[in-house]
Amino acid sequence: MLIAIASDHAGFALKGDLISFLSEAGHDVLDLGPDSDASVDYPAYGARLAATIADGKATHGIAICGSGIGIAIAANRNPGCRCAQVSEPVSAGFARSHNDANAIALGARLIGIEMAKACVTAFLTTRFEGGRHQRRVDMLSNPQESS
Repeated sequence: MLIAIASDHAGFALKGDLISFLSEAGHDVLDLGPDSDASVDYPAYGARLAATIADGKATHGIAICGSGIGIAIAANRNPGCRCAQVSEPVSAGFARSHNDANAIALGARLIGIEMAKACVTAFLTTRFEGGRHQRRVDMLSNPQESS
């Protein structure tokens, strides 16, 4: 499993902590930046993460900004990315099991490292249930067909 991770300046420290956590757990991690906590624009990093997932270069993604909201919105502009902003592991699990999310967004200013680890673990260990949820996920990828 190759996991892509990106942040803005507010999420830079949490990104580093999660890279260590994921690497220690045996995952391959693709760090999409930034390389410091200097001010950057979260839309660019959300777009970079989404493109990496949509192009199949990574199977899962983790996006981090101050609240998790802006970078999730940016990532979701790409129809190949289904990014759910989560702040606790139950939502992270539902994002996978019901929505087949391929990325999560975390708010570095809202949750600590232990909660972030719990969210990431739930996200990576929960399987998509398919079934009745598949039709809805298909509609997310093809919104013109859902009318």
